[in-house]
Amino acid sequence: MKLALAQTNPTVGDLVANTDRILECAETAGRAGADLTIFPELAISGYPPLDLIQTAGYLEANEAQLQRIAYQSKSLDTALAVGYCGTAGEEGKAANCVGCIQHGEIVLRQRKILLPTYDVFEEARYFVSGGRPRVWNLAGTRIGFTICEDVWNDKQFWERSRYARDPVEELAAQGIDLLVNMSASPYHMGKRGFRLDMFRATATRHGVSTVLVNQAGGNDQLVFDGSSFALDAGGNLRARADSFREDLVFWSMGSDGDIRGCDWSSSDEDREVEAVYDALVMGTRDYVTKCGFSTAIIGLSGGIDSSLTVALATEALGAANVMGVAMPGPYSSEGSLTDARHTAEALGVRLETIGIGPVFGAFLNQLDPLFRGTEPNVAEENLQARLRGGILMALSNKFDGLVLTTGNKSELAVGYCTLYGDMCGGLAVISDVPKILAYKLAAVANRRNPDAIPTSVLTKPPSAELRPDQKDSDSLPPYEVMDPILRLYIEENLSVSAIADQLGQPVKLVQDIARLVDRNEYKRQQAAPGLRVTSKAFGLGRRIPIAHQFVR
Repeated sequence: MKLALAQTNPTVGDLVANTDRILECAETAGRAGADLTIFPELAISGYPPLDLIQTAGYLEANEAQLQRIAYQSKSLDTALAVGYCGTAGEEGKAANCVGCIQHGEIVLRQRKILLPTYDVFEEARYFVSGGRPRVWNLAGTRIGFTICEDVWNDKQFWERSRYARDPVEELAAQGIDLLVNMSASPYHMGKRGFRLDMFRATATRHGVSTVLVNQAGGNDQLVFDGSSFALDAGGNLRARADSFREDLVFWSMGSDGDIRGCDWSSSDEDREVEAVYDALVMGTRDYVTKCGFSTAIIGLSGGIDSSLTVALATEALGAANVMGVAMPGPYSSEGSLTDARHTAEALGVRLETIGIGPVFGAFLNQLDPLFRGTEPNVAEENLQARLRGGILMALSNKFDGLVLTTGNKSELAVGYCTLYGDMCGGLAVISDVPKILAYKLAAVANRRNPDAIPTSVLTKPPSAELRPDQKDSDSLPPYEVMDPILRLYIEENLSVSAIADQLGQPVKLVQDIARLVDRNEYKRQQAAPGLRVTSKAFGLGRRIPIAHQFVR
């Protein structure tokens, strides 16, 4: 049997366009001789549809597109397996479904059985779980279908299973030749290799050929890497799709198939940093375009974060669709402005310079009756950031471009950012990128665009340049010290004492950083959505009360 793994990039809610793409891929696969073309989880609706599922007419519209696929695929020489939002027959409740189509008929419908309610997933809120899985006999090949989480409960792979049921065991007990998993499995660092290891364990345990077809593309804060693959019954890789783009690969069971992209089967830091870069590029492109914008506006200060953000946006959208805005203030160095011009010229993006000095002076004059007799502090510093945010939003309104914020995860974690200032914008591109990782990503940017981020940006001490001779290290520990603490506190959810023991750091230092993280939750919940690339990002998947007094 020849399989086509159709790794598509749907837009949530754009059912007609998503269906058009499914039919286009099915036609291509049919011409190539595929017996079965497999699409990702919720390929018609896009993932995650969230409360759209509860919108009047949404499930009926999904069904209409599934029927359209069945009707228009009559003449195609391939059967189809398509993910869609269906009904469970229980007062019209929703279900996460696969529809199998052959000769223009929907011959099998199956609901997702395991509904995750952890991390970024809320499926039990929306869907009804499926019953006993059924086996489809297609041209003598017995195929068992699973949907994403259905495979993530192998009792021999996981130390503790989340669910009482194991749909793969239930299918294997019926006797299958091929296990298919249709997924919308979001990316984070290390996920591709881990996912492959888990599927290999499943294939070898049950002695069955196994195929994963995963969604590609960005939808809001989540980035889906694709990285679909096929394994034989011994867990050997027989076909692999590219990561971070749509792809269509083929595999004839019992032989070798298409192997695309790089080998991400083992841990390699350089390769994973490249993957993060690709994820951010794709996530930026899809967020901007799927939200109806075509251009981006970025405050380009000449620092590492804004330089990296401009490089990512340029690869995502093209240089002609990116505007950099330098906004020097009274404490901005000439070197920073020179670095901003260098990066803009190297990437070929438009750079406008709008000084904030006169406006800042006017604001101080207006505030003088209230500020007189006080020492300058964060009020004057943050005012500069807010003036810059106002300028960027004015340009956004005038020219219909989406403002991309440039703050990194380390700064956002401890509140080293200004509400309504540098936090202004529609997408926080690197808000899940720790500061140390930002430097590694800058090296990727320079490999792809030689010397786009000059050495001076990479070597000068980080600074917000909001007061004379200011450095980040005046207010924060060195990022080399702080980033590992933040990772263990945010991503691993460890206690202060456990972090101090593991890293050999003073308890008071860890405690002070933890307090900053907790104290600044109110800022993060007003921040622009960001793209998730670590195992625990701020936003979707991390729900912490703003007003709380619990101390770890």
